[in-house]
This record gives sequence, C-alpha cells and structure tokens, in this order.
Amino acid sequence: MTSLSRILRRSKDRVVKVRHYIAQAGPALVIVAILPLAGCTSLAIGAGATAGVAAMQERGFGGAISDTAITAEIWQKFLAEDENLFRRIEIEVVEGEVLLAGTVDNTESELKAVELAWQANGVNRVINEITVGQGSSLMDNASDLLITTRIKTALMFDTDVYAINYSIETINGTVHIMGIAQSEHERNLVIAHARGTSYVRRVVSHVRLKDDPQRQRT
Repeated sequence: MTSLSRILRRSKDRVVKVRHYIAQAGPALVIVAILPLAGCTSLAIGAGATAGVAAMQERGFGGAISDTAITAEIWQKFLAEDENLFRRIEIEVVEGEVLLAGTVDNTESELKAVELAWQANGVNRVINEITVGQGSSLMDNASDLLITTRIKTALMFDTDVYAINYSIETINGTVHIMGIAQSEHERNLVIAHARGTSYVRRVVSHVRLKDDPQRQRT
C-alpha cells in the first residue's frame, strides 16, 4: 500500500472516531464543534439515540458532554496546526484529563501537541504518552486495533467490570487505559485483562477510583 493510501486510511479511521463522539454527545454544541472536521451534517443523525449511554457513565451525562467537546476542540486545533498531529495522535478525555498517545516525527511536534491540548477549554491535566520516531506500519495499526477490540470485549463480558467507564487506546502494542473504577478490585481486573491479551507489550493505566479525592477537585 502506498504512503498516500495509508494517509487516507488513517484519516478515514479518524472520521469514524469523530462520528462515534458525535453519537455519544448528542447536544448541538458538540456537534457543531466536530462537524467542520467531518464536513457532513448527516453525521448528527442518531446522536440523541445514544445519549443515554453517556448518562450511565460514572462521569455522568454532563461530564461526557464536556469531555467530548474538549476532544473535538483539540482535534480541530491539531488539524489546523498540522495534519500529521490529527492523523498520528490519539486523544482520550475523562473528566478533563487528556491522554495524548501516538508517534510524531520530532520533539517540536510533540511539544506543540501538548501545548494545543492545554489550550482547549476545560482541560485540567494533559497526560503526554507521545513518542518521537517513525509512524506505525499498516500491520502495526491492524495489530493495535485487534488488541483494543479484544480488551474491550473482555471487559464487556466481565460481570465484575463496569466496562462503559473505560477507554482503551493501543499504540505499537502499548495499551493505555483511562477510566473510573468502582473499586481497586475492578481496576486490577481491567489491568489484568489488558496484560493477558496477546501481543500486548506494555500496559499504562490512568484509571482513577470512583472515590478518589482528586475527582472532587476537577
């Protein structure tokens, strides 16, 4: 596959993810924030149908809306600054905490990504898991997607885990977990599922406990 084809595929994957965030958000404010990226008003269809999913999360409906708006704003900033930031950096936001994970060509791009993330409204912390080096190959991307899917499936079928509260990103075999655990036992189960998944090289957990005092100050 040519370099151009890989770029187009990566961009298509990002638009799919943008659609996912629209479906979670529901409110017109967030949809308007994301639509310039997607370039299609039809993406708003079905947004309200899954609004209840956000309400069921530990962070609540309002928290999910706020995090989705933050994600959309950072994506816009990345796209305006450098298409490579948009394509090569994954973003997860939980209660204003932003995880940036991916690979960029140089330190300047890494620092710019962190700087832009901090500029988004509502951000209270930026977790920098960006590495400098060559981008992932198509095979690596496929492997990462498989790992993420397997972990999400395992969490979904574990009755001791409230899977809806977790976000998983896999970059070059490193699994990044964000979310809110009901207990230390649940958090350990989530990490164990990730570590027990084939081809996982490393697991990085940014999971908070439900009763973490830090949550009350964010």
